[in-house]
Amino acid sequence: MKLHDVRSYKSAETLKREDQLAWKLAAVATDPVPVEDDVAEMIGNRVIDNAAVAAASLARRPVRSARAQALGHPSAHTAGGANRGAPLFGTAATVTVSPEWAAWANGVAVRELDFHDTFLAADYSHPGDNIPPVLAVAQSMGCDGAALIRGLAAGYELQVDLVKGICLHEHKIDHIAHLGPSAAGGIGALLGLSTEVTWQAIQQALHTTTTTRQSRKGEISSWKAYAPGFAGKMAIEAVDRAMRGEGAPSPAYEGEDGFIAWLLSGPGHVYHVPLPEPGEAKRAILDTYTKEYSAEYQSQALIDLARRMGPEIGDLEQIKSILIETSHHTHNVIGTGANDPQKMDPNASRETLDHSIMYIFAVALEDGGWHHEKSYAPERARRPSTVALWHKISTCEDPAWTKRYHAAGTDKAFGGKVIITMQDGRTITDELAVADAHPAGARPFARPDYIRKFRELSDGIIEPAEQERFLSLVDRLPALSPEEVTQLTFTVPADRLGEDSPAGIF
Repeated sequence: MKLHDVRSYKSAETLKREDQLAWKLAAVATDPVPVEDDVAEMIGNRVIDNAAVAAASLARRPVRSARAQALGHPSAHTAGGANRGAPLFGTAATVTVSPEWAAWANGVAVRELDFHDTFLAADYSHPGDNIPPVLAVAQSMGCDGAALIRGLAAGYELQVDLVKGICLHEHKIDHIAHLGPSAAGGIGALLGLSTEVTWQAIQQALHTTTTTRQSRKGEISSWKAYAPGFAGKMAIEAVDRAMRGEGAPSPAYEGEDGFIAWLLSGPGHVYHVPLPEPGEAKRAILDTYTKEYSAEYQSQALIDLARRMGPEIGDLEQIKSILIETSHHTHNVIGTGANDPQKMDPNASRETLDHSIMYIFAVALEDGGWHHEKSYAPERARRPSTVALWHKISTCEDPAWTKRYHAAGTDKAFGGKVIITMQDGRTITDELAVADAHPAGARPFARPDYIRKFRELSDGIIEPAEQERFLSLVDRLPALSPEEVTQLTFTVPADRLGEDSPAGIF
């Protein structure tokens, strides 16, 4: 890996395109280095993971709405009759829509439950959001499994490297501003496009997917689930334009009126972005981790900690207070440091409760675990004992945990220390650095765990034979034919898709 200095430039300064970050990202994406076996294995794991959480969300309103919108854009056909579309999760594989709309609908299904993979560094991300747009283009363009793996390895690489080098949230920019460029780069790799075409697409995708973090603040709405689908849709459109010879705002990152100068840390600030050297394998997916529980990633270790501490506490009504000492990010985004009254509101939306570690820790203590639906049910959030316990919980930043949050290697941690004070004055204290399912945790997720998660979340939704058909395709992912790649989806009985979405424009 090589660290690249990235800063803004005045228009009068010379900045060759080869020295621009977008070009360097494109060069990494289009470098034809082979995908290593352990990376290909992990890509298969994440394809399973995405399908699992998509299956569990099919009947939820945001997913039904996105699917209805996509079905309003059926695929076109070439003069020779070849299908130019992609299927939607849940519907028959023969029903295809324009690929950008497949990426939109499938991206919402994957993201709705906040239950797939994550990577946290200078910024945060869900790299599995690259899969719906890259897969939709692969299915639409007749790409084989080897090409799909090449595209997904590139998408993961670009997103992880951007997240390591450029912090967006300190400037209240939503993290999909890293996803648009990474998905565009992944599609460029998938299709074997030139570095120049991919460079233009990356710049266009950055320009069109830069949005504010209000989507994750205050009254959090369904847009939190829609945002990655939007970024994937924009990435596909950006690649399409670039393939037709159209350009983009340039240099998108370094320009005088560009991304760094006006939306990030401004002129004079230098970012340091790590990227693979030419010929170096793309292995960034191995730095990422999935979720065992459908909640914000920083809550994963704390749910495990609640499960561990519950039996020692005994009668939860005897708790006087709970203090969670944790990182700056956890305290300020999902803790009391956010100063969001909605995070303590029993009538808050699922999306808001997902970003309240106070609520999550209370429920995990009471229930001894976490469920993707039951733990967020309105009646569950309004339970008097839960509300009472919930309002006894506060968070604070501990510089040591913040340092570990930003550390490299095995020192990196996303957990915290919990201090429970009982009514009789006793204190019960415990801490956990990483979730049990984390690669450095007590029981790291491997292929059998991803399959178990898939079976659990799709039980009663995807028929057993259809589950087996999908999993058997993933087992042969690198060797899939173009026709088999189009079948890399799943169908469910119509009554499991939920009621029809209200009518809109499409």
